[in-house]
Amino acid sequence: MSADSIFVLGVNHKTAPIKVREQLAFTDDPEAPFRHFKSIEGCEEFCFLSTCNRVEVIFTTPRKEETIRDLRKFLFQASNLSDEESAKYTYLHHGSDAITHIYRVSSSLDSMIVGEPQILGQLKDAYRQSSDRDCTSVILNRLLHKAFSVAKRIRTETNIGGSAVSISYAAVELAKKIFGDISGKKVLLIGAGEMAELAAEHLVTQGITEVIVANRTLENAVLLAQRFKGTPVGLNEILDQLETVDIVISSTGASGLILHQKEVKPIMPKRRNRPLFMIDIAVPRDLDPELNNLDNVYLYDVDDLTHVVESNKSERVQEATKAERIVVEETLKFLQWLDNMELTPTITAMRQKADTIARTELAKTLSHIELPAKDKKSIEKMACAIVNKLLHDPILHLKDSCRPDEKQKKIAHARRLFSLDNDNQILQNSSEENRGNNITPAGRKCYDSEE
Repeated sequence: MSADSIFVLGVNHKTAPIKVREQLAFTDDPEAPFRHFKSIEGCEEFCFLSTCNRVEVIFTTPRKEETIRDLRKFLFQASNLSDEESAKYTYLHHGSDAITHIYRVSSSLDSMIVGEPQILGQLKDAYRQSSDRDCTSVILNRLLHKAFSVAKRIRTETNIGGSAVSISYAAVELAKKIFGDISGKKVLLIGAGEMAELAAEHLVTQGITEVIVANRTLENAVLLAQRFKGTPVGLNEILDQLETVDIVISSTGASGLILHQKEVKPIMPKRRNRPLFMIDIAVPRDLDPELNNLDNVYLYDVDDLTHVVESNKSERVQEATKAERIVVEETLKFLQWLDNMELTPTITAMRQKADTIARTELAKTLSHIELPAKDKKSIEKMACAIVNKLLHDPILHLKDSCRPDEKQKKIAHARRLFSLDNDNQILQNSSEENRGNNITPAGRKCYDSEE
């Protein structure tokens, strides 16, 4: 198996708008992709990855054009796009480019937010689902496990995930600057917006002890509160909760302000002027901008958080440059492994043939000569050494770095030179001749010696 058989066909946030990507969802029948890909002739191994920002098929095939056509047709079957239009929205990576792409995806270098950690977990889940259905084998098993280790190495050796580059994470970082240690603090979620929910997730991982969820629809507040083992309340209870909470995250769909300065001002003395950190992620805004004029109230809106994000992105760009170097290095390592995989059958066949010939001639010679066991063993070791020395240079020649097409020529030439594809009868005859002869382990292991 060579790198030429590895492909990635996909659609992501860079190549297609959301109105196209949402037509590639398979929520109605998540088993459909696995059933269909298995039925495609020539699709030998595959892993199917589907997230909100990308749909990719990582696969191996000897039938490039036919397999790509069938995969793309299935991905876009629910859309009204023509073959030409669907091709315009997809990308195709092949060989070393495919390997590099997979490493960049696992390391979040290809993500909408560089350095975000979610994609690695999503890729692991995709691999697990494909592996459990026997859709992957030697090549993709090795490739995807390496992708996971490359992502881990990049996280370890760079600071690519160290700066806040998402609105929700930036909010948490600001909270830590205000309070120092946010473990043990209480947070009030107003509304059930996605970014507020993500910010709450980050806060909980940092040690927040209590989450209170206020929502216009109490049923929705109950559902979200259950997720964080928190307490649901109605919107009319917000002011009461402000006396005890430390952090407020607001993300409602209200058309105007839901909390004014005049309502919060009399609450601050009751709090004994403990700091109150407020994050307004709603558009239009939920919280009165005048709240920032109150002592010990720290209010940030989406624009404030965006400035934090943008300033941190430049730091991640520098770290991403280091990460790209690691990806290149690891890609070369995997290509070397593939080269060795491709060479192994030929090198093994050369060693087996040479060993068989050596054992056959040893058996013929030693069957007519009476020698002490010690002398027989010495002769067998000598024969084994001769075999290894004769094979040493041809094997080194095969292992020398060269272009893939040259590698194939070398392998074909070696197989012709040693007549490896016509040796079944020779090996069978040799085996019959040696049956019953007492050949020591030294003679049997010639071809296992390291070159």
